[in-house]
Amino acid sequence: MNDRRSPVTLKIILIGSSGVGKSSFMNRYVNHRFTNMYRATVGTDFLSKTLQIDEDTVNLQLWDTAGTERFQSLGTPLYRGAHCCMLVFDVTSTASFSALEQWRKEFLIQGEPEDPQHFPFIVLGNKTDLSNREVSVSKALRWSEEMGAEYFEGSAKEDLDVEKPFLRAAQCGLQQYKKHTLENTGHFQITCEQPRETRNTCEC
Repeated sequence: MNDRRSPVTLKIILIGSSGVGKSSFMNRYVNHRFTNMYRATVGTDFLSKTLQIDEDTVNLQLWDTAGTERFQSLGTPLYRGAHCCMLVFDVTSTASFSALEQWRKEFLIQGEPEDPQHFPFIVLGNKTDLSNREVSVSKALRWSEEMGAEYFEGSAKEDLDVEKPFLRAAQCGLQQYKKHTLENTGHFQITCEQPRETRNTCEC
């Protein structure tokens, strides 16, 4: 008898101000490529990657939304059904970091997750390769803890710590998927254990 599990499709949303490097981080992770030519996302970008998490095969769908007000209305249908949200900012831009609170609020309003208080968020600081840093690690960690989120940072350009935040987003998203599948069908047993290398507790 074949008891192999069917692949699980997870929807991960990346949101944040324009120019923080959401598309660059996605491309570095999925395609192992980076370009210095900046191209603003028009509407949405989509990439996918297959992962193995313990006994589960996961089809990770990564959605990058435009960070400009002109396209924010697209968030309403796009945010719904997400299993994890990545809040992305530029560590050399205080403004992009300060905007995360509003991005988070908009996601919760428009995405309407079933359990908003425990919905998993990953905070991601990009461009750590640059010397003109404005947002300290301690400040980003403190805000992430207040929001009940986990914090990661890295550089898409230099390929520094790119994989870790996506892997954790996939783990939290999988836990979110199983949690609500269990509530609706009772078919899954869930364990939610924090990996040793992550810094904060993920309420997922």
